[in-house]
Amino acid sequence: MKAIKVLGTGCPNCRRTVALIEQVAHDTGVAVTVEKVEDLPAIMGYGVMSTPGVVLDGTVVHAGGVPGRDTVERWLTS
Repeated sequence: MKAIKVLGTGCPNCRRTVALIEQVAHDTGVAVTVEKVEDLPAIMGYGVMSTPGVVLDGTVVHAGGVPGRDTVERWLTS
């Protein structure tokens, strides 16, 4: 199971990122847990200054903008 955190204050791009990750996980049959982190000090603790940010298994893999579907598929299948 992949542990994913989406870092952001609840903006539309943050919500789209969560929905995209959940959809790709469903489509690929990969089990994930998706946690939304909206606390600004917690977000900054990851060193992310531009949201949404994505943390995969404890490592920041993306910051600033909605990731592409192909990128999310790579995260979940590798």
